[in-house]
Amino acid sequence: MRMSDLAQQVNAASIKLAGAGTGLKNKALAQIADALMKYKDDIIKANQQDLRRSEQENLAEPLLKRLKFDEAKIEDVVDGIHSLIKLEDPVGKTLLATELDDGLELYKVTCPIGVIGVIFESRPDALVQISTLCLKSGNGVLLKGGSEAKETNRVLADIIIKATAEAGIPANWFALLETRSDVSEMLKMDKYIDLIIPRGSNDFVRHIMDNSKIPVMGHADGVCHCYVEADADIEMAVNIVTDSKTQYVAACNTAETLLVHEHIAKDLLPELKATLSKQGVELIGCEKTSSIIAVTSASEQDWNTEYLDYKLAVKIVSGIDEAIEHINTYGSGHTDSIITSAKDKAVQFMEYVDSGNVFWNCSTRFSDGFRYGFGAEVGISTGKIHSRGPVGLDGLVIYKYKLLGNGHIVADYSNRIKKFKHRNLINREFER
Repeated sequence: MRMSDLAQQVNAASIKLAGAGTGLKNKALAQIADALMKYKDDIIKANQQDLRRSEQENLAEPLLKRLKFDEAKIEDVVDGIHSLIKLEDPVGKTLLATELDDGLELYKVTCPIGVIGVIFESRPDALVQISTLCLKSGNGVLLKGGSEAKETNRVLADIIIKATAEAGIPANWFALLETRSDVSEMLKMDKYIDLIIPRGSNDFVRHIMDNSKIPVMGHADGVCHCYVEADADIEMAVNIVTDSKTQYVAACNTAETLLVHEHIAKDLLPELKATLSKQGVELIGCEKTSSIIAVTSASEQDWNTEYLDYKLAVKIVSGIDEAIEHINTYGSGHTDSIITSAKDKAVQFMEYVDSGNVFWNCSTRFSDGFRYGFGAEVGISTGKIHSRGPVGLDGLVIYKYKLLGNGHIVADYSNRIKKFKHRNLINREFER
């Protein structure tokens, strides 16, 4: 099928899906969860094929970890779907209600974006999370996963499409793309597609932006930082940095650079190195770092590199101002954390670090839609568009203005026969 025809079908289905009730959408989500468990053996078999092929093609170890989709990960995504079912429907929420005049009421009401095209990496769980979030928020979706996960993605897409059809969701709301040429064609479909969400490197996101008229919500590199202030508790700092780096090294919210205040460096770094060495982490660092612990010298490029591996760059800084400047210069606007006992330092850090997620005394790994209580996430937006940070249900809706009148005409107000009241209708909801 031609991409234009496919996009047109998804667009038509999205219009019908936009009016689907919460009960129907939740019923479909429940059936997806049941089907994933029912056919888990088929999913695992397909995933093993992808893993074997990718190993033969020498896919990097961190990417193989992302690709693996075993029973535990299937159970995790099913848990995520059940959490999603419990969340409030983001569609149809009244954001503003104003009485313009007697009998003339204006409502600002949330609605689906329409059709969303998502290009994502070698994580089969992302396909489930993205498609179910789009379903709950009433959006049609075109998904293109990494070619290394093609067998797993085919099985998952087939399960989801069949489960939602049985629940009564409009046909063709979801389509799976498989080739690069599909993506190139999708970028031209601005008549039918309302938003593109690319997940990948900064260069990849920039390529998408440069080659499409469709609005883009970029989910780029995760060059995340931990900054340890002079007054930090050392045990806490070691625990937070270790978790940020090693809890799951292939994630975009893993710490890639550690910044350390010069007054705590001699006490912190030896202890931290001992702990990280047990986890197999390679440390590289600046000259000041190498004068305290044995590390390989870091290059300029290391400061803006997303390793997604057991490697951490370390830099000693003179204080919080230098730390903030470093993060805003080399970071990707993803997630950055400060470890300090001083509230004023934490407030300063969170105010001036220009990232979508800024933390105080906690691991960067908390930057996640499921952990935030969003059910799951389409990704973590590093741009400055209508949604930033983990993009859950609220990031997949927009709004429209609904005006209810009773024969009102503008001429009466232009001729001063009537006057606007513009009275806030507190707690008034638009009834669907």
